[in-house]
Amino acid sequence: MRVVFTKGPGTSYDIAVHRDTGVALAPRNGPGGHPYLPHDLVHFLVEKEAGIEFGVYGRLAAGDNGLFWPADPAERAKAGRHRKSTGVKTSPRTRSDMARSEELAGIAVPVWEVRHHHARALPAYVTAREIPPVIDRIVSRFDDYAERWHTLPVGDSLTVQW
Repeated sequence: MRVVFTKGPGTSYDIAVHRDTGVALAPRNGPGGHPYLPHDLVHFLVEKEAGIEFGVYGRLAAGDNGLFWPADPAERAKAGRHRKSTGVKTSPRTRSDMARSEELAGIAVPVWEVRHHHARALPAYVTAREIPPVIDRIVSRFDDYAERWHTLPVGDSLTVQW
């Protein structure tokens, strides 16, 4: 599965998913908010580095539509009638993987920001807990992409492979 992040003005971006399983998905806008680490790229890198099988991207690769709509209007109309995600059934495992992705992203971004002098200190919710060893690997992956994203011209894209 290929995931393409296209930079918009400010901290906005679009995300497109090209996969082998499931219906073709229409691109969507990302939530933006960070000049170096787009939210959806953070989750991609967290899930890939931590081996999270059924987070956002594992579920998309398995055929689930997640927060995307089908590209085909007929499929989109059908999905609108049945807004439940398709492909991967919700289970304790998928809920656990999604929660783990959120937890690690919530730790890794502030750690990266402190290490790169974009923040002075870690937030209390991070300093009050033990930081898992996987965070160093995730932050290293952020290093591989953060500056590239930040200097990418508006309209250009960054592609990652799941």
